[in-house]
Amino acid sequence: MIEQQEHLIQKYNVPAPRYTSYPTVPYWNKDVPEAKHWMEVVKHTFDESNATKGISLYIHLPFCEVLCTYCGCNTRITKNHSVEEGYIHAILSEWRLYLEQFTERPIIRELHLGGGTPTFFKPENLRYLLEGIYEGAILHPQKEFSFEGHPNNTTTAHLQTLYDLGFRRVSYGIQDFDPKVQITINRIQPFENVKHVTEEARRIGYDSVNFDLIYGLPYQTQQSVSETIDKVAELMPDRIAFYSYAHVPWVKPGQRSYSDKDLPDNAEKRALYDLGLQKFKALGYTDIGMDHFALPQDALCKALQQKELHRNFMGYTTCQTDLLIGLGTSSISDAKYGYMQNLKKVETYKEAVLNGELAVLKGHFLTEEDLLMKEAILDIACRGELSITSQLLALLPGDAFEELNQMQDEGLIELSDKALKVTRLGRAFTRNICMVFDLKLRQSEPSEQQIFSKAI
Repeated sequence: MIEQQEHLIQKYNVPAPRYTSYPTVPYWNKDVPEAKHWMEVVKHTFDESNATKGISLYIHLPFCEVLCTYCGCNTRITKNHSVEEGYIHAILSEWRLYLEQFTERPIIRELHLGGGTPTFFKPENLRYLLEGIYEGAILHPQKEFSFEGHPNNTTTAHLQTLYDLGFRRVSYGIQDFDPKVQITINRIQPFENVKHVTEEARRIGYDSVNFDLIYGLPYQTQQSVSETIDKVAELMPDRIAFYSYAHVPWVKPGQRSYSDKDLPDNAEKRALYDLGLQKFKALGYTDIGMDHFALPQDALCKALQQKELHRNFMGYTTCQTDLLIGLGTSSISDAKYGYMQNLKKVETYKEAVLNGELAVLKGHFLTEEDLLMKEAILDIACRGELSITSQLLALLPGDAFEELNQMQDEGLIELSDKALKVTRLGRAFTRNICMVFDLKLRQSEPSEQQIFSKAI
């Protein structure tokens, strides 16, 4: 069995998308979409679904005081907090551009503040931002509002202010508790800080606390990761995201502060994942899929059991919205029939939206083929199963079926004429299974430059 797993790791540890969209961003159409066309698609999706499902909002707050060298997010490093108000005005200007398109008040079902470091912003400025968003909107009675907090700068005032504004979930970026690893990735945060902000969130009344952890970081060992998880177990967060470190120094130069030789090799990295998987299960967590774990009482676990899990650019979610509007630099919007990403540079983003224009960087409008494959990949990623329809069969090339048959022989899936089901062993290879149905990836020319992180 061990030899079989090592063979699977060697075979499937290839660059693979995380499938928060289909097509994935590198395979979007090359032409910059017209803002008018994009807004037409947004309005169409809004008219179809606002009354029944509501909409989702993602707000990107890119500022951080310190660069964490492992990080692959779009950030702006500064200690100058005077940037807060101008950036908030830009986000509210962008939001008004969308409001002008809607024939009725939007029902906000889901809202997430990401970054960067949302808790870089003063609590009073976050209140100003969110009250500006809420004005002219309706808050869904079953809303899911969450934010990302840095354990070193999330204050009781942050937690209380956002709680008063309807937030019930907080996610803390932990990554690792080992001192050597923290110094290497420039993310130094004592366990006492994490403990304090976790206990404060629960005291105030937050329903769900998430910890982000990463495996595959420089100088990690099985012992250090085990000790990190033991510390996590003292606090028992409701959810855990256990991400594979993506080493992409050609995209994020900060990662050049250490080299490949400082990273666990493929076998060691897989051993770290297996260790985490075993320890999380022993603690009572359910494996949701694609790096996520949750306690049985958490809404994410219940959504999995009820086959109501959804996935979008914010990752796994319990909200089945069709329209996700991304506000702020680099944010990506998903309007069911199309995607659009904002400009990544703060100055050019602000210039566009303050002039009454969308800050369009790139986008993609989905074909009928795209829509079918998007649904198939979502079913695999969220439900671990797929109905194989005649339409799907007509689109898949012959070598795709060869790959699926091999995966069945390897114990990753159970396959019949009408259905596919991911096995317990196959969950760790979900990204690889989704790749079989990624026609854009299959049809592309091999790239000289790696554009995705490794699958495992």
